[in-house]
Amino acid sequence: MIESTERQDLTVRPVGFEEKPEKPEIWWVETARMFYANKAAVLGLIGLVIIILVGLFGPVFFRADPFAIVAAPLSEPGGVTYLGTDYLGRDVFIGLIYGARPTLIIAIIATAFTVLIGMSIGAVAGFHGGKIDNLLMRVTEFFQVLPPLVLAMVIVAVFAPNFLTVIFAITVVSWTSLARLTRAEFLKLKEREFVMAARAVGARNHRLILRVILPNALPPLIIAVTLRIGMTIIYEAALSFLGLTDPDIMTWGKMIGLSRDFFFEAWWTVTFPGLAILLTTLCIALIGDGLNDAFNPKLRGR
Repeated sequence: MIESTERQDLTVRPVGFEEKPEKPEIWWVETARMFYANKAAVLGLIGLVIIILVGLFGPVFFRADPFAIVAAPLSEPGGVTYLGTDYLGRDVFIGLIYGARPTLIIAIIATAFTVLIGMSIGAVAGFHGGKIDNLLMRVTEFFQVLPPLVLAMVIVAVFAPNFLTVIFAITVVSWTSLARLTRAEFLKLKEREFVMAARAVGARNHRLILRVILPNALPPLIIAVTLRIGMTIIYEAALSFLGLTDPDIMTWGKMIGLSRDFFFEAWWTVTFPGLAILLTTLCIALIGDGLNDAFNPKLRGR
């Protein structure tokens, strides 16, 4: 037994051979790998990129006026135009091309303001607690109990229905859920050991919020922001459907709202803009599902 043990220990190794410890995988590389492992999320990302490219470069290749009358009213698809015309004779295909850019711009800008307001209020409330938390949460609950679409309609109706008013109205009705989620994450993380250690070495409150707690709270917040973009598109479409939008800008929701009375006579006037909204929100939802799998360690072994 002693001889066999000695033989096992006397393993011949090449000169200069050293076993290097395996390097841990960088977190963003692992996250990207998990995201791309979700085929539905990748498909959604490809679809969203195509929609964005259409909105950016479509007007460059198809120079036309989306409000111009190009053919007889309610012309069927495949005739004079690719997707037919609406009740005034305007090209539905050109409307889809030119409606993509303002729809996406409104969604992105409104979501950016929603993130700024919601995360700021939630972070301050969750970090400080006490009276500040109670005050900010009462304000949040006041906006949260109001019907969001009705509140947005009132805001746009009170002010002039233009591009900026629509963004402002959508922001006002959208920030509450993100604020409550941010608050919950800060309440969970502010008592952790790494936060206590940063506080012990003299880190100020703004550094604790922005550099210590917020980066660790980002995974669920990123998922919520992704899904919020899709909800913003739906809000914009609803306001446009009701005519509460800039009359000089063509959007997908406006195309549906203007042609809703002619759906049974000319289905294409409503169906194609509706499919554009559906596909865009579906792509964003698939991306959000992929981000959930990528950032949630409990789902990585699924």
